[in-house]
Amino acid sequence: MDITIHATFLPHDDPHASLAFYRDVLGFEVRNEVEYGGLHWNTVGPPGQPGTSVVLHPPGADPGVTDDERRTIAEMMAKGTYASLMLATSDLDGTFERIQAGDAEIMQEPTDQPWGARDCAVRDPAGNTIRIQELR
Repeated sequence: MDITIHATFLPHDDPHASLAFYRDVLGFEVRNEVEYGGLHWNTVGPPGQPGTSVVLHPPGADPGVTDDERRTIAEMMAKGTYASLMLATSDLDGTFERIQAGDAEIMQEPTDQPWGARDCAVRDPAGNTIRIQELR
């Protein structure tokens, strides 16, 4: 079996702020920008990994999502409990410094975790938790 991760989806409530964060702070490439009916789907991904993307999407855009569900999604996004993404880097300290200089909301500075990983955590403009683990 040959299965790879092609794309994952993260919600955004401000397409321009989210795109700026992933492009300018994390250094991701912009792969696609789609606007339909005033809603935006932006696809970004790490340079050198054209087969792996993150789609920044409007939450609750699916017509099957109820108004109550949209409110719940908005509440969870505001608390930072709706979505997350785990990234990895060989230079955690350098990556953290770049992100910190980009005025990202810092949740946790680089820390040695009891389970053996060394990582940090930030929030993107939509409130999504982005954890970055150091490759060892």
